[in-house]
Amino acid sequence: MIGRQREKEILLERYAGNDAEFIAIYGRRRVGKTYLVDETFKDKITFRHAGLSPAEWQGKSFMAAQLDHFYQSLIRCGATPERRPKDWLEAFFYLEMWLQSVATEERQVIFLDELPWMDTPKSGFLTGLEAFWNGWACHRHNVMLIVCGSASSWILDRLINNHGGLYGRVTYQIKLEPFSLCECEAFLESRQVRYSRYDIVQSYMLLGGIPYYLGYLKKELSLAQNIDELFFSRHAVLSDEYDRLFASVFHNAPAMKSIVELLYTRNAGYTRKEICEKLGIESGGILTQELSALIASDFIIRYVPFGYSKREEHYKLTDPFCLFYLHYVRQHTGLEENFWADNQNTPPVVSWRGFAFENVCFNHIPQIKRALGISGVHSAESAWSKREDDPEGAQIDLLIDRDDHVINACEIKFYSEEFTVDKAYYMKLMHRENLLRKYIPRKSYIHQTLITTYGLVRNEYWSIYTHVITLDDLFAE
Repeated sequence: MIGRQREKEILLERYAGNDAEFIAIYGRRRVGKTYLVDETFKDKITFRHAGLSPAEWQGKSFMAAQLDHFYQSLIRCGATPERRPKDWLEAFFYLEMWLQSVATEERQVIFLDELPWMDTPKSGFLTGLEAFWNGWACHRHNVMLIVCGSASSWILDRLINNHGGLYGRVTYQIKLEPFSLCECEAFLESRQVRYSRYDIVQSYMLLGGIPYYLGYLKKELSLAQNIDELFFSRHAVLSDEYDRLFASVFHNAPAMKSIVELLYTRNAGYTRKEICEKLGIESGGILTQELSALIASDFIIRYVPFGYSKREEHYKLTDPFCLFYLHYVRQHTGLEENFWADNQNTPPVVSWRGFAFENVCFNHIPQIKRALGISGVHSAESAWSKREDDPEGAQIDLLIDRDDHVINACEIKFYSEEFTVDKAYYMKLMHRENLLRKYIPRKSYIHQTLITTYGLVRNEYWSIYTHVITLDDLFAE
C-alpha cells in the first residue's frame, strides 16, 4: 500500500487494543478510504456493508432499497434474519444478534462503508445506529466498528460533533488526505508508470493526487496521451466525473456546484458577502452548511488574505480536478480527441500551468516550510495584491507570514528550465518589496523566495532571492 502508513498503524494499534472502538474515516470521494480498510484488515472483517449511491438510484423508495441491501449483506455473511427489516432499528438488531451468535474472543470488525448514503430522509438511520452502539456494541470489548463516508460534512456533523445519543461515541477519527507529490510518485512507480517529476506535477495539476484517478494512467502512454484518453476522447472515462462527484457526495448538488463554479472565476476567491451577492442567495445557516461541507470535502479552503481583517475571510477553490474540469473539460465540444496533445505547448495552456502550479504549491505548504527550515514556526499563508494609484501595482503569488517576524514573499514559476532574473524583473521584484513594506509591521522583514521547477540561473541579479525552492523540495515526504 502506497502512503497511508500512519493511518494503517493507527488502525492496527486500535485493533490490538482491548476496548470497543468506533472509528470514523472521512475524506474526499475517490481518495482511498475503502482501500485503506480493505488493505489493513484483509480477511479480518467480520461484517461489511456499503450504502447505495443516491447518484444512480431511480426507484421510488430509497430507504426501502437501502434496508433491502443491508438485508442482503447480512445473508452474504451467513446471518439468517427471519425477514427483511422494516426499519433501521430492526436491521441493526439483526446484525447485533448475528454478531453475538458468532462471537469469540477475537476482534469483530464491522465495516460500514459510505455511511451517509444510508441516512435517507426520515429513515431513522441514526436512531438505529445509536441503539446498536449504545445498547450493545460499546459494551463488547472485542467490537471494532469502522465507518466511512465521502460526505465528510455528514460524518463531522452527525457523528463526530453529534450532540444527541452519539455524542462523544467516536473513539478515533481519520481524515484521509489526497496523495502528496511524493506519494503520487511512489504510486505511479508501483504501477510502472514512469514520468519525470515535471510531468508528475502536471498530473497533479489535473488529477489532484487522487489515487482513483491516478490509477487510470497507462504506462504505455505519455501524460498528454493519457489526459486525452481520460478527458477528451470519444468515450473518456472521466468526462462525466464532475457531475457524478457532486451528485454522490452532496444532496443539494446544484447549489454546491454553483458555489464552486463561482469561486473558480477568481483565483483569490470571494468573501461570504460577495458569494451571496453574485449568486443572489441569503447569508444564513444553509450557506454556512454548504461552505462547511465543501471545506470538509477538500474542494475549497477558507483563509484570510494578508492585510485583511478576520471578518473578510475568503473562500478559494483549491481542488485541482474541479479547476481543470471547469477550465477545459466543461467547454470541450468532444470533436478534438487529441486536444491536450495538440495544445499542450500553446500559450493559453502554458499560462494555465502557471496558475495551476500556484495551486500545487498551496497544497504543499508543509513541504515548502520544511525547505525553508521553518516547519515548527506558526505561519499564515495567502496570496497578496495591491494596486492603489500605482498602475503596476503588486501581486505576490504566496506570502508566508511567520510568527518569527519574517515574511517569505514567494514568486511561483513553472518553467521547463532554470529561471533567469534579468534587470527588468529585478526592478519589478524590488518594486513589490517596497510596496509590501508599507503594510507589514516595522519589526518584520521580507525574504524574497522563488518556488520553481529546476532552480535559478546565477547571474548578477540572482541574489535578490534569499531562498530558492525546487521540485525536489516539493517532492519531500
